[in-house]
Amino acid sequence: MKNKLLANIALFITAFIWGVSFVAQREGMEYIGPFTFNMVRSFLGTLSLLPIIFWVKLSAPDKRTKRMKRFQHMNLARAGIGCGLALFTAMSIQQYCMQYVTAGKAGFISALYIIFVPIISVLQGQKLEKNVIISVILATIGLYLLCYKTGGGFNVYDLVLLVASFFYGVHILVVNYYSDKVHPVKASCVQFFVVGVLSAVLTFLFENPTLSSIIDCRTPLLYAGILTCGVAYTLQIYGQKNTFPVIASIIFSLESVFAVLGGAVLLNETMIPKEIVGCVFMITAVILSNFKPEKRF
Repeated sequence: MKNKLLANIALFITAFIWGVSFVAQREGMEYIGPFTFNMVRSFLGTLSLLPIIFWVKLSAPDKRTKRMKRFQHMNLARAGIGCGLALFTAMSIQQYCMQYVTAGKAGFISALYIIFVPIISVLQGQKLEKNVIISVILATIGLYLLCYKTGGGFNVYDLVLLVASFFYGVHILVVNYYSDKVHPVKASCVQFFVVGVLSAVLTFLFENPTLSSIIDCRTPLLYAGILTCGVAYTLQIYGQKNTFPVIASIIFSLESVFAVLGGAVLLNETMIPKEIVGCVFMITAVILSNFKPEKRF
């Protein structure tokens, strides 16, 4: 009971850190470009996970054979590159859109990755449950209320964020595929390094970052890099090992709520009643998508 309580608290803190990270991402765009932001935060995330990896390595003797090490290193490379490519695509699209979308709205639209996961799974031959179908309908209504402006149509960047949400769903499925084949912290470290390298390519192709601008952006970068990638990821691992998956998913859905609260408190963002109703529809869809119908025999 105590472990479950601590696990749920850890997941709650994780959701809070992830939610407020949308504020950091939005504020970071005042100083540097989106690709520069992702490059620096990803390398910071890589560095923040190295102490954990060294601690794991020193905490127990390594009894693996050379053949086993080679096999695990190959899997780690595949996992890191696969996860990194999916995460790079999602993060690049999302961060670019953060220049034009509020932190709260971005948080809610991005949270739809939880619904995209079972939808993508259908392509792998899995059956689409009724609760997911209902969730998609509710999410569509919520997205309309949240994003449609009377007389002005949709903000194209609201819709582009859906693409980022889709790739976050792809990332989760890739992670699930490799979860029992590689060490999760090592795979995360490699994936952040891959994202950092790919972001560096886009940075030097399309942006002109300066050291002074990066230093000016140090607070959002340190938050997004160390807290979001390092601390939150570690808490996520601990929490998910000691609680039920459905409870973990519901707690994670609070990420979007914290994004709205963070945007309101720290960036003075506001929502009109129609947008608030849209948020209610979307968070209901996210929570409903996580409930598994009981099988009757």
